[in-house]
Amino acid sequence: MKRYLYGPLTLMAAAATSCQSTMTIQTKPYPETRRDTTVRDNYHGTIVADPYRWLEDDNSAETAEWVRAQNAVTQDYLSQIPYRDQIRERLTQLYDYPKEGTPFRVGEYYFFYKNDGLQNQSVLYYQKGLDGTPEVFLDPNTLSDDGTVALNTVTFSKDDRYAAYSVSKSGSDWVDIHVMEVATRRQLPDKIEWVKFSGASWGDGGFYYSRYEAPAPGTSAYSAKNEFQKVYFHRLGTAQTEDQLVYEDRLHPLRYFSGEVSDDFRWLFIVASEGTSGTEILYKDLTHPTAPFRTLFRGFANDYAIIDCRDNQALVLTNDNAQNFRLVSVDLTAAEPAATMKDIIPQSDNLLQCVTTAGGSLFAGYLKDASSRVCQYTPSGTLVREITLPGIGTVSGFDGKADDKEVFYGFSSFNVPPTSYRYSLADGTSTLYRQTEVYFDVSQFTVEQVFYTSKDSTRIPMFLVYKKGLPRDGKRPVYLYAYGGFNISRTPGFSPSNILLLEQGGIYALANIRGGGEYGEAWHRAGMLDKKQNVFDDFIAAAEYLIAENYTSPEHLAIAGGSNGGLLVGACLTQRPDLYCATFPMVGVLDMLRYHRFTIGWGWVVEYGSADNAADFPYLYRYSPLHNIHPGTCYPPTLIMTADHDDRVVPAHSFKFGATLQAAQGCDNPILLRVEADAGHGAGKPVSKTIQEQADIWSFFLWNAGVRKL
Repeated sequence: MKRYLYGPLTLMAAAATSCQSTMTIQTKPYPETRRDTTVRDNYHGTIVADPYRWLEDDNSAETAEWVRAQNAVTQDYLSQIPYRDQIRERLTQLYDYPKEGTPFRVGEYYFFYKNDGLQNQSVLYYQKGLDGTPEVFLDPNTLSDDGTVALNTVTFSKDDRYAAYSVSKSGSDWVDIHVMEVATRRQLPDKIEWVKFSGASWGDGGFYYSRYEAPAPGTSAYSAKNEFQKVYFHRLGTAQTEDQLVYEDRLHPLRYFSGEVSDDFRWLFIVASEGTSGTEILYKDLTHPTAPFRTLFRGFANDYAIIDCRDNQALVLTNDNAQNFRLVSVDLTAAEPAATMKDIIPQSDNLLQCVTTAGGSLFAGYLKDASSRVCQYTPSGTLVREITLPGIGTVSGFDGKADDKEVFYGFSSFNVPPTSYRYSLADGTSTLYRQTEVYFDVSQFTVEQVFYTSKDSTRIPMFLVYKKGLPRDGKRPVYLYAYGGFNISRTPGFSPSNILLLEQGGIYALANIRGGGEYGEAWHRAGMLDKKQNVFDDFIAAAEYLIAENYTSPEHLAIAGGSNGGLLVGACLTQRPDLYCATFPMVGVLDMLRYHRFTIGWGWVVEYGSADNAADFPYLYRYSPLHNIHPGTCYPPTLIMTADHDDRVVPAHSFKFGATLQAAQGCDNPILLRVEADAGHGAGKPVSKTIQEQADIWSFFLWNAGVRKL
């Protein structure tokens, strides 16, 4: 076991030691940011200035120099925080333990991901049988010197002979697909390029995938709008130029399309969507290859997902007439399959989040108050049992082959590192398979779930994680995090980074606000489009609750969120700047009038609306963080975070927001921009970059929360 020379750091507030109370940090002057007062847009009669639009050009030398100068100011500020190096060192210790994922079976092999501790990317291992010797199957750390090439997806052919894996570079959403032979690890020459938001769906002799055309010369691969996604079939051993175009829609350039095939290779499904919710499913019988696709479920008012397809019966997870989702079956050979829809697992009071299959059973994953529940069913939908789980937390796995007698699942919580279990389908017993051993004491921390009321009296759950016996004295540094959008549920999970805050008497708070999926589609819809303000009200109410209940005070409370959560933080810091000692809008959607003009931003219109529509513009303009910054207002210390290869939420959002906030700031609180090089929206980020980023976050937060010594 690893031993360290000293234990956890202990924070001391400035008032505790008068000799430290006079320490100050000087912020260098911000770079001069050119304002172009001629750039103005007319939105349905409202003229909106956009003086920093030139920062949208990520290819320009002027933008690059501005970013370099902003980073210099930020790094100078952070370097003056006296305990920044201590925090980075402690985080390195906290991250340095073996992390192993839940295993899954492929033929005679078992696969699992493992990170020895500080490897930049987790390695995919395999072994023959459960008692075999693990060997490296794929090690993405060998694909780059700095760990910025990441393994994205891995899918196996239905005969278990081949693995198609995709890799991304510098955090970009663009991936290349490669193929390996499982038994020999032999690399095949097959390579597929310009793939985005797609893996490989194996068919007979090859796989289906979705791609865009290569960016036109002179356009940016990282910010140009992506249109006309197409589905292709790649036959093993051939060049990508020979791939068969399976499906395209020239009338609808702003739709996603993906191909899925049944295990018997008879039925091909095309799943279409116009954004992040709402799908349409087309299908065809591959025994009649020249026949056109037919519509199985018409879009886009509801969500439909194919779970399994056997004996011409498709199992579909849907919220059609079921806001908490249900599992239905349809007969694909019927003249109108949708008319044959019947319940297999009906809607219940809890959200049916997912359904998997293994060993002739169905496993239904539910959420109850943002915590996992799992039930085993027969194929006809008869309940076998509710599975006893270790506690309040998040479960993954329960997926396998039709002939499996057991499956694996993983469990984790805020104070429980990921743990793997073997589950017997016959008698329902769970046996510990692998427990993560960390080199710090997680038993000293506790998890509490509280409920508070939002502005409109809606009851909102929130998790609080802190050290046992912590005094509720109103002085605890609290890091309040949320997401609140796109039907995404935030559930309990383990983070070694959060341990640093907890060790020092801080509190990690996760608010399950509206816009997410914690309570089904109704919860989601209550926080989207013209109801988005509910999301911000929920988050502000969480902050007010923590203050009113004496967990913390505005002088010690930080808010943070990424992507849609970055929008959340941006809106809340502009609406209630008095509530926080620090704010962290990370890779945020901050310009709500132009977000849909870059890469795949158009896919979020179903969630947010579009300023191009007269009905949507007023509410977008009312809360858009960029457009609600008021000169002379004292905004809290803010660290705006983005990355140069973020081609999902382009960094222009953060650039323009940062420039506007710096110009408007009415007090001495710092407004800093941290732009990570060779990184993207977050997925695939090397551990080394993660540790440095977290060190900067905790340093900035604790310093501005009044902590002067660790």
